[in-house]
Amino acid sequence: MYNTDLPNRADLPSTKQLLKSTALAAAVAATLLITCILPAEYGIDPTGIGQAIGLKKMGEIKQQLHQEADAEATASVTAAPLEQPTAISTSAANTPLSLQQHEMRVTLEPNQATEIKLSMPKATVVQYRWVTEGGGLNFDTHGDMINAPKDFYHGYGKGVNQTEDAGQLTAAFDGKHGWFWRNRGKQAVTVTLNTQGAYEKIERVF
Repeated sequence: MYNTDLPNRADLPSTKQLLKSTALAAAVAATLLITCILPAEYGIDPTGIGQAIGLKKMGEIKQQLHQEADAEATASVTAAPLEQPTAISTSAANTPLSLQQHEMRVTLEPNQATEIKLSMPKATVVQYRWVTEGGGLNFDTHGDMINAPKDFYHGYGKGVNQTEDAGQLTAAFDGKHGWFWRNRGKQAVTVTLNTQGAYEKIERVF
């Protein structure tokens, strides 16, 4: 049986060397935090490097999107109950909804927002696709439950400066489900939404 030779004491790093390596690693981590992570995630740029390489703008957009999503969730909670909630539940339980198809087109000026919602019973499905002209939009796809509890929020997806999105939306509960967009660019952007599926109605909320 062969025993591996133990290293000589002279080959082992000294305490001073270990402390130096640890301090160097901490300094590198702190530098990355200040110059990259804080600007890219939170829009905080104490050195100015984040703005120079475009990371600060990314972080500012992310924070704006988070604030808009929180504000929208709060607005949904404090809003009046959805119109005719009994009709939604009754149609889901007894009368199958017929398939509908719509196209809606909205032009948003800089910093303007809009929201389009579908009234859908639980488990109904809608195929959707939206595209923009003139630039990208921040978006938040979510649902508003009937008589929702305080601070309720149910999201299906969100994004920053997007020019299109498509897929399938399945209602998680009886209520209104749809899209919130905001134009954070410097020129007008037009969004066109196409929907097809089982829903009671479609409306532009604002």
